[in-house]
Amino acid sequence: MAGPLTSLKILDFSTLLPGPYATMLLADMGADVLRVEAPDRMDLTRVMPPHDGGVSTAHGFLNRGKRSLGLDLKKEGSTDIIKNLVSEYDVVIEQFRPGVMDRLGIGYEALKAINPGLIYCAITGYGQTGPYRDRAGHDINYLALAGVSSHCGRAESGPPPMGIQIADVAGGSHHAVMGLLAAVIHRQQTGEGQFVDVSMTDAAFALNAMSGAACLAGGQEQKPESSLLNGGSFYDYYQTADGRWLSVGSLEPQFSTRLCATLGLDELKSYALSQNPEHQQKLKAALKSRIAEKTLAEWQAIFAEQDACVEPVLTITEAAEHPQLKARNMVIGVSRDDGSEQRQIGFPIKFSQTTCSAGYVGKKLGADNDDIL
Repeated sequence: MAGPLTSLKILDFSTLLPGPYATMLLADMGADVLRVEAPDRMDLTRVMPPHDGGVSTAHGFLNRGKRSLGLDLKKEGSTDIIKNLVSEYDVVIEQFRPGVMDRLGIGYEALKAINPGLIYCAITGYGQTGPYRDRAGHDINYLALAGVSSHCGRAESGPPPMGIQIADVAGGSHHAVMGLLAAVIHRQQTGEGQFVDVSMTDAAFALNAMSGAACLAGGQEQKPESSLLNGGSFYDYYQTADGRWLSVGSLEPQFSTRLCATLGLDELKSYALSQNPEHQQKLKAALKSRIAEKTLAEWQAIFAEQDACVEPVLTITEAAEHPQLKARNMVIGVSRDDGSEQRQIGFPIKFSQTTCSAGYVGKKLGADNDDIL
């Protein structure tokens, strides 16, 4: 069966990660995505290593299931092609700095005049307004300015460079999808299209969530290792005898009691619920010492039947082979033009009445499906 968004047609002008990840999610849900790429302005994901079958793995992943159109928007006649296309499309997504699409003659107002029901989503670092609207930035900068980095990591070593792009994906990609789908519902009810302004810094600031509430309403400035969930309690990672790591999230009484019993630390179970920092540090020290006595595999065997919120820190390779992720079909085979397959991360949302495009082999990578005009 088709995905839930099969009626949606999207023109995608974005590059790198935030926009392409958003339109990949939409394509996975069945949307018809046409990616407009300038032949003279290489998307860095096309050349980013590693490569598989001559194609960047990042590019193949982010552009699966999409069609593509090579078009130099600065050349005469190119904007006419876009204006002809937009009358048939529901959504435009772009990731340029504010004003770039206007200067090309295909900004929101110009395209809205052709298609009044158009939903136009602009993903930028800082949004369409404010003193930083024209400023360059990357994921690490957005997280820094949004206050997220200030309370992550260790007090003695400072904020860590993250292994995933939080502001780009959780901020830009996911909020773009939420915003434009909300606009689709609004259009269904009113017939009106609209401009959706997504700032990755705004979205990253919103991700502060409970920490933000504690600061803004409770007056508690957040710092590394100062709260329940950022290393200030026994909720943390602990190194095993073989240099691997174990995650301990046994916050609730039934879990912390089971944790202490399993580790032979019954005398410290009351410390798990204590708000006294000294008690938390004593429990952390005891956990650190005890967990360092055995290997990760040994702890996995011990906690396999213990419902205590204790799990191993896995590599991506190990996670892909974990029975839970395999049962959820989170690694899929995506077909190439030559009939072979590439392993990719699957679509994470499961629908009862539809099969999303990324849930089975056959939705092609999209990297070699270019029409150059």
